[in-house]
This record gives sequence, C-alpha cells and structure tokens, in this order.
Amino acid sequence: MACAVLLDNNAKPKSMSRAKQWTGEVENLYRFQQAGYRDELEYRQIKQAEIDRWPDTGFVKKLQRRDNTFYYYNRKRECEDREVHKVKVYAY
Repeated sequence: MACAVLLDNNAKPKSMSRAKQWTGEVENLYRFQQAGYRDELEYRQIKQAEIDRWPDTGFVKKLQRRDNTFYYYNRKRECEDREVHKVKVYAY
C-alpha cells in the first residue's frame, strides 16, 4: 500500500482478490472483515481510533464494530484454513 493512499481518506479499492493461503496480513484482514470493515484503512476512516494489537504477534486485539460493540481476538491464529478463501484482499 502506498503512503499516498494512507493519507487519502477517501481511497477506494481498485480491485479485489481472494486470499489463497494464510499469512499474518490475511489474519488481520479476516479480523477486520468479521467486524464489518473492508480492511484497516476503512476502519481508520470510519472509527478514527487507534487499533489495539497483540505486542508479540502484531495481530489485531480488539475492534469496535459499526454498532459500537467490540470484538476481542486471541493472540493465536483465528482464521482457519477452511476460512482463508473467504478473505477479500483489496488493492488500492
């Protein structure tokens, strides 16, 4: 993701693909999408809040949904292999 995209608050994705295998990035995208967001960029645009992360893994720890309830995530992997193909990876 380019730095210019991070500064542009109205950035829209140009394309979307599905994840093929699990990575740390796919894990975080899975967590954002479970909470109802496209990715970290959309979460920051809407909530304008800091994202809590686990210090040892870097995975997202807590997200606030659009209805203001919270999702709490474990340190370990939550996106199982059977769920990986459902994760959308957006390109800007």
